[in-house]
Parts: sequence; C-alpha cells; structure tokens
Amino acid sequence: MQSITAALENLQGFLADTIPDAPGTRIFDVTFPLNDAFDPLSWLCSQSSFPQFYWQHRNGQEEVAALGAVEHFASLAEANSFLQSQDHELRIWGLNAFTPEQGALFLPRLEWRRDAGKATLRLTLHSDISLYQDAQVAQAFLGTLQTAHPLPVLQTELKGERHYPDKAGWVRMIEEATGSIASGSMEKVALARATDLRFTTAVNAGAMMAASRRINLSCYHFLQRFDERSAFLGSSPERLWLRQGAQLDTEALAGTVVNHPDDSQAKHFADWLMQDDKNQRENLLVVEDICQRLQQDVSALEVLPPEVVRLRKVQHLRRCIQAELKTPDDARCQRQLQPTAAVAGLPREPARRFIENSEPFTREWYAGSAGYLGKAKSEFCVTLRSAKVTDDVVRLYAGAGIVRGSDPEQEWQEITQKAAGLRSLLLGD
Repeated sequence: MQSITAALENLQGFLADTIPDAPGTRIFDVTFPLNDAFDPLSWLCSQSSFPQFYWQHRNGQEEVAALGAVEHFASLAEANSFLQSQDHELRIWGLNAFTPEQGALFLPRLEWRRDAGKATLRLTLHSDISLYQDAQVAQAFLGTLQTAHPLPVLQTELKGERHYPDKAGWVRMIEEATGSIASGSMEKVALARATDLRFTTAVNAGAMMAASRRINLSCYHFLQRFDERSAFLGSSPERLWLRQGAQLDTEALAGTVVNHPDDSQAKHFADWLMQDDKNQRENLLVVEDICQRLQQDVSALEVLPPEVVRLRKVQHLRRCIQAELKTPDDARCQRQLQPTAAVAGLPREPARRFIENSEPFTREWYAGSAGYLGKAKSEFCVTLRSAKVTDDVVRLYAGAGIVRGSDPEQEWQEITQKAAGLRSLLLGD
C-alpha cells in the first residue's frame, strides 16, 4: 500500500510545478516496486470516481486499473482519431458494443498498470484550452482518492430467475434458424440467451469480478463500472485482436464440449471435439471468414493448427491466425473483425438481422469487445462469459453457434454450461 501512496504523492508534486496555460497533453509516470498486498481491483472499487475499468490479461502478465475520464469516446473510431492527433503514447480503455459503432471508451485520468514485475502509475492531463486548468481538476481528483478497502465476500440469496428466451422459445428460435440455414439464407448464426437473476440485495460487481478472477483461469478478466449502480464484467477466453505495430494476432474460438475435473475424462472429451464434424465445421467457417475479411489488408497471413482450450466448465476449439498488416489501423481492424462469425454468423449481415429479429433481448455490451487502444499496440477480447450488474439484478449471457444439423436440446445444454462459469459464483452450482 505504501508504494502507491508514495507514487500518488509524487504525482501531486508534479502538479505543483508550473503547468502552461495552453492547450495540449501531458503525462506523468511514476514507476514503483510491486507490493504483494496491493490488489488494484480492490483499490479501484474503493474509489468514488467513474468510469472505472479493470483488466487482467489471460496470461496473467498484465493488469490495469483505470480511473476517471479525461476524455470520453462514443466509438472506437472516434477514439482512434483522437489518438492519431497525439504525440504521446496513450491508452484508451473501455467497451465496444455488439453493434460496433457504439462504444464506452475513455482516456483515464489515472492508470495503474502492472506489466510482468513492474508497476507504473500514470496521471494524464489534456485540454483543448488550458493544461493549467486541467491540472487544477486533476489536483482535486487526486484529493478524492481513498485507500483500498477489501472487497466483500460475494454473498447472494436468489429471489427469482428468468430466461430470455425460455426453453420453448429457444427451441422455436433454433428451429427457425436451422430452417433459414437449410434454405440457403445463412450458413451459420450465433444465437444467445440472457438470464436475469434477481437477488434479495444489491450485488457487488467488484466482488463478483474478484471471485471470477480467482477460479476462471486462462481468461481475460474485465470490469467496467459506469457508476455505483451499474457495471459490465466478464471472464472471456477469446482474443478479438492484438496488434503490435503491423503484426496482428487474432483467433477463431468456436466449437465446444464439456470439461471434466478428471484429466483423462477431459482429454477424452477434447479428443472427441478435435474429431467432431459439426464443431470442426463451425470453427472452420469462422477461420475462413476472418481470412477473407483480412485478405485485402494484409501482406502475409498464417493459420496455425487447431488446439483445444480447456476452461473450468467447458473446452473450446481454437485456431490462431497471424497476419502482417499493410497499414496498421485499429478502426479498420474493428470493422473487419467485429462481430466475428463466432458471435454473429455467416454471412455477417443476414446473421445480424436474424439475431436482431429473433432474440428477445438487446445484446448491448455482450459479444462486443473490451480492452485498450494505443498507437503502438492495442488489444481487445470478445466480451463472452459476461454479465451486466444493475443493483440487485445480474443478467448472464451465453450463446451457441447454430449450423446445419444443430440440435436445440444440445445447444441449450451448451449455453447452460457456458453460463455456469459466472452463475456458479453467485449460486454455488
């Protein structure tokens, strides 16, 4: 705790220096040793400023807590335009909706970042009028910061539960989808279910994120708190894209089988997944779509061999894709990759129309993306295994790829298994 306290004091000292009364951007970085007792998630959720964004990379090497907004952006394209006008290497954090033209992204006032064994605290000033005035705002902001309070243990008592659609509605929706696929209207559509869990008291989104982080391994963990009452969070296994300069890494994560705590049983299921025609076909449809969408923008492209990703409740089929971009452009990457065929379908537009007309809820942030945007590097995960928290209601989301031959009962069981990754945190299933 002393490390971040000293870092904040250093930042206060920087603001005491002369700041010009002119437009511009200025960043102040303080690097300090890691304190094993410091949890950035607890610290973030102890603050009264919003928005708040927490991120932990699926490899565990990078962790970020971003607090307060210097600038808000309603789309990734808008955020990207802002970055291109800046000389500094900034990071903009946040969410993109399933409808990718909509976003909730922000340039944070304060960003704590752990990269491997190093921690950095960054304070950002930006103004189109006066950096001096923004420094005064930042000084007041720093004065509101609180020391970290431990997150409460996640304790919930269920009051009610409702699926959208219910089981009968799901069967009808899948039958309609397979009928459209059989007629040639689509090759695939990814359909989802929302489940509202109502509890007797408000649910602490930070505590839910901490519980998921503890047991849902090999996942990107993300939490965006919009205010005291509402948040969106998840633990997703799927990268949308990582761009480092002109190098682009993306993946097709499609095809699912149940996991098992016994390694030999889990391997049996994984071997079946590698051989199953329906799941292989579903995955290859996503691979082909990604390659087709990227082909005009890349000078080289390679699809790596298939592998099985083992998670707590399920296992997935994954093929990683590496490419060299002719021109690095994150706004174009988003247009080409989001939503992928894994969460929308093929062809993209007929599948999106089917989703919009058939699903009895609005996806909002579900099956969109979460992460950060920078000039040198950007990374977003697909917002799967996710939940929206609003006071005492938690909405869980889960989806399945529907192709020719999909069985409604099997797909219902698949989405139930997928939702269990977060549901079990709340209900102990």
